[in-house]
Amino acid sequence: MNFFKNLFNSPKPKEKKETSIDFKNLPLDQIFVEKFIDKNGKFLYCTSLQEVTVNLENIAKENSWNSIVCTDNDLVKLVKALNINITDNFDDSTPVFVGCEHLIAENGSILFSSNQLKEHKISNLSENFIVYATTSQLVKSKGESLTGIKSRYQGNIPSNISAIKDYNPGSKSEDFMNYGNTNSKNLYLLLFEDL
Repeated sequence: MNFFKNLFNSPKPKEKKETSIDFKNLPLDQIFVEKFIDKNGKFLYCTSLQEVTVNLENIAKENSWNSIVCTDNDLVKLVKALNINITDNFDDSTPVFVGCEHLIAENGSILFSSNQLKEHKISNLSENFIVYATTSQLVKSKGESLTGIKSRYQGNIPSNISAIKDYNPGSKSEDFMNYGNTNSKNLYLLLFEDL
């Protein structure tokens, strides 16, 4: 009888203590970065376009990428300095170098539209993304990002608005609200200081 009593009254394993961060008092960029990194995003802060190019080259070398998908003419200029083949045909295996609409601080996600991804669904694209964004694209919430899109593109709102919320493609979400969401990507963020 003592054996069962000890078995059922045994102490429970201690749970990991999460460090509590007071996000109310942090600047917007720091909130975003904390949440982005917590979701396994890879973050590189850049203060010049030369730094963006160097970081892009290092990412390509680290992953042995010989080609990259890039459809943005301004971003193509950054890639042309490197020894990487550039294509404008999205597929499920070639890494994507793309801009974004907004960086959402409340959950560390990145919002895209048809201006970046054309008609392609995020889930049908490569597992590997490199995103170029500026600090002026940081917003507090999803609502603020959608309001920003509405005001920026008055009368011509882009379609295919979607977000990448998880940066660990191998992870399984237990959140019921994310059931079937396959937008997880191995994502590098090149954040350029423009303010």
